[in-house]
Amino acid sequence: MRDEAEQEYVEYVTARVPALRRLAYVLTGDGHRADDLVQQTITTLYLKWHRAQAADNLDAYVRTMLVRTYVDEKRLAWSRVRLFRETPESVVEDRGVEEREVLRLALRKLPRRQRAVVVLRFFYDLSVEDVAATLGCSTGTVKSQTSRGLTTLRSLLGSRSLIPL
Repeated sequence: MRDEAEQEYVEYVTARVPALRRLAYVLTGDGHRADDLVQQTITTLYLKWHRAQAADNLDAYVRTMLVRTYVDEKRLAWSRVRLFRETPESVVEDRGVEEREVLRLALRKLPRRQRAVVVLRFFYDLSVEDVAATLGCSTGTVKSQTSRGLTTLRSLLGSRSLIPL
């Protein structure tokens, strides 16, 4: 990569890492996994920087890369490796807001594609068409995944099983 292109990459990534990490954290519910997901995304971005620069909306292009990496992660063998018998409790960053933790717990129970659709539609306020383009699926799939995800969230949030003790 030329020095000029590398400098543009570094400036872009430096400015966008916080937003990418927020998206990754909402998707994964785990700060460490979010960091890994962002790292994998920006590494791939580095390799494809010339193609990425030609995109109409670079932020949407990178967000698509991150979400697709997250959704595809389940297919990789290492994603099934668990070092603990049970997943350790996550650290609550803002202890004063119990509702966020309840919502995070509910989101973690959704399948990956449903979680990605719900996060993109309602946390990032993307249209059905934008989410479909990001995930590489039809608008009908986005609508059905949204419906199923919201139905599951409603049932989970209506129960008392998610309230942290």
